[in-house]
Amino acid sequence: MNPHSTVSAIVPARNEEATIAAAVESLAAQPEIKEIFVINDQSTDRTAAVLQELSGRIQQLRILETKDLPAGWVGKNHAVSLGAAQATGDWLLFTDADGVHMPGSTAHALADAEEAGAGLVSYSPEQETRTWWERALIPFVYTRLAHQYSYAAVNHPDSPAAAASGQYLMIRRKDYNRIGGHAAVAAEVLEDVALARLAKQAGIVLHFAPGYGIIRVRMYRTFPAMWQGWSKNLYPLMGGTPRDVGRELFRVVPWIPLLLLPLVLLHLIWGVLGIAMLAGRHAAYAADLRRNRFPAALALYYLPGLALYVAALLNSESRYARGSVIWKGREYRVGSGRET
Repeated sequence: MNPHSTVSAIVPARNEEATIAAAVESLAAQPEIKEIFVINDQSTDRTAAVLQELSGRIQQLRILETKDLPAGWVGKNHAVSLGAAQATGDWLLFTDADGVHMPGSTAHALADAEEAGAGLVSYSPEQETRTWWERALIPFVYTRLAHQYSYAAVNHPDSPAAAASGQYLMIRRKDYNRIGGHAAVAAEVLEDVALARLAKQAGIVLHFAPGYGIIRVRMYRTFPAMWQGWSKNLYPLMGGTPRDVGRELFRVVPWIPLLLLPLVLLHLIWGVLGIAMLAGRHAAYAADLRRNRFPAALALYYLPGLALYVAALLNSESRYARGSVIWKGREYRVGSGRET
């Protein structure tokens, strides 16, 4: 790999006044990033004003504006495609407006790419959680995703498994163009996973890894945003069929302990057995949390996390059955990506 490889960062921003400054400043502090394209996607808050202030002191910043969303495109995919079309770096780093990049993270990503011989590098970010509902649901979802998309399987060239996180997805520009870029996944709600699949099918080596020390995000600042976000993503992430949902519910819900607990009224031993089995589930969840670099203490949120996860997964399945999902004020026909 060229030791002087350059990176173009591409950041979609739709109503991101609370987070965009920290994201851009953290990118500007990376010596390998030669240009930062922020695409203001018809924001109605102070995003544009914040970007104008940043442009006065961050030389690498380039601000682009979207116009009407073309038919057949998801808004985020269209926005980042505009940045990619103007980027000149050897690598394209697609990242979200709520991400804070740690010092040295871009150099780390380039080194990982060289070591793995990868053309696409992605990290699952460190998650910042502040409210009880974030602490309950976010870690629960990520432990389930770790079962669905193991890093080892994704990174193995002989495995069909492919995944990436759109919060940090860096791809060699020539490889991005070779697979058709975001135009090839224009209608995909899960554009990151779709890009990873295209890349792997094209013979591009993937490197997918935990993002601790690379990027930190707080994904959702309100409960409605979190509910809407996971309703958009969970169903396809977990397989995208009713059978996949049924299989996931069978795996994740502690059916036997929940059935045994009410029997305490009939016989104490059954209730004690149910409690013991539920305690075992808590312990297993704590171990899962540790494996995924979450504090084991978050196992205290196991039951509310389970309840929220099941509800969000079923709501996601319902949204897809009805044929549309909503995100950031736009409604998309599932599978078509057309705004309605």
